[in-house]
Amino acid sequence: MERCKNVWLAVSGLVISDKGEWLVVNKRYGGLEGQWSLPAGFVRNDETVDEAVIREVLEETGIHTEIEGMVGVRSGVIKGEISDNMLVFLLKPLSFDVSAQMDELYEAKFYNPEALIAEGKQSVLLNHLLSFKKERMQTMLDGVNPGNHFGYTSYKLFM
Repeated sequence: MERCKNVWLAVSGLVISDKGEWLVVNKRYGGLEGQWSLPAGFVRNDETVDEAVIREVLEETGIHTEIEGMVGVRSGVIKGEISDNMLVFLLKPLSFDVSAQMDELYEAKFYNPEALIAEGKQSVLLNHLLSFKKERMQTMLDGVNPGNHFGYTSYKLFM
């Protein structure tokens, strides 16, 4: 659709191990090159946002995850032309053997968040996630039917 051409929708996953370590990636490209950030990527036209974040985390790090809930939204406008939006999810790791997608990343690993911040090579978003409280997270409601007349093949609420 022409009206949505410059509207981007991305997802990122805050994956926290049982030890409290965060799964982070060091990007090879873009504005976060050489910085630690969360695994992230764009939503495809045939998937919901929760499916997209599980796929992106797996593609970038090899880590299988499940959704715990939505942490928040990052939204901005780039050069007055592109609406750049990202949904941030909390994910539970189901595996721990990290394998970085080396064409996009320098490295991927579980990292103690305080040590990560002390290193000083993190994205702005990671700084703000230190104050994240799980109680404020939005949980996913699946199996809701808004009505067959809409034609949804998948429909989920985060509330």
